[in-house]
Amino acid sequence: MEYLATALIRQIDAAAVQELGISSLILMENAARGACEVLESCNPQGRIIILCGPGNNGGDGLAMARLLAANGSECEVHLVRSEKTLTSDADSNLRILRNCGIGVQTSDSGAVQTVIAGLTAADWVVDAMLGTGTHGNLRAPYDEIAEAVNRSSARVMSVDVPSGLNADTGEPCGVAVRADITVTFVAKKSGFQFEHAARWLGRVDVCHIGIPQSWLVRWCKSHGE
Repeated sequence: MEYLATALIRQIDAAAVQELGISSLILMENAARGACEVLESCNPQGRIIILCGPGNNGGDGLAMARLLAANGSECEVHLVRSEKTLTSDADSNLRILRNCGIGVQTSDSGAVQTVIAGLTAADWVVDAMLGTGTHGNLRAPYDEIAEAVNRSSARVMSVDVPSGLNADTGEPCGVAVRADITVTFVAKKSGFQFEHAARWLGRVDVCHIGIPQSWLVRWCKSHGE
C-alpha cells in the first residue's frame, strides 16, 4: 500500500464518504490541516503565497489559508480560476474565507508572476493549483505560473502532487512545479516511486485525512490491492 494509483485513491475518498459517512468537506479540512502542520514544522519566516486552482486541490489551499490564520500566520491567497467553475467544496472554503475577512485575490497569470518574481529565499509558495487529474500538456495560465515558480528562489510546498506532474507516471505534463516538499494524502501516488519523479517531488510527506488505517487496509484488500 506504499504506492497507490490515483484512480484507486479517488475510489477510497468516495468510499469514505459513502461507507463511513465522512463528508468530503471534512476530508478536505483534514488534508489542509496535515499540510499546514508540515509547513509550520518548517518554521516559515517570510511571506507565504498560496496559489489555488478551481478544483479540490485549490480547496485544500483555501482551507490552509484559514487554518494558518487561526495559528496567527498571515498568507496571501491567489485564486487562478482560468474561467472555470469552482468545485462545491472549494467554493465552500472560499465563502468561509471571505466570511472570515481573509482576502482572496482572483489573479491572472501576469499578476501571479509579478508576485512570484518578488519572492526571496525566506519566502514560501504553496502550490495548490492542480491535483492528480492533470493529464496531457499543461495549459495556460498554469504552465506560465509553474515556470515562474521554478524560477523563483522561494521554497515550494506542493499539495498532494506538484501541479503539472502526472501522478501515475511521475512525468511532467510538459511543465510541472518543482517542489521542495510534496505533502500527499492517503498514500504516495504510483508515479512517485520512479527515480525521474524525484526532481519534481522533493521530500514527500504522507498525511492522513481521517480515514482509519484498519478500514483502509481492509478496503484495499477487498479491492485486490
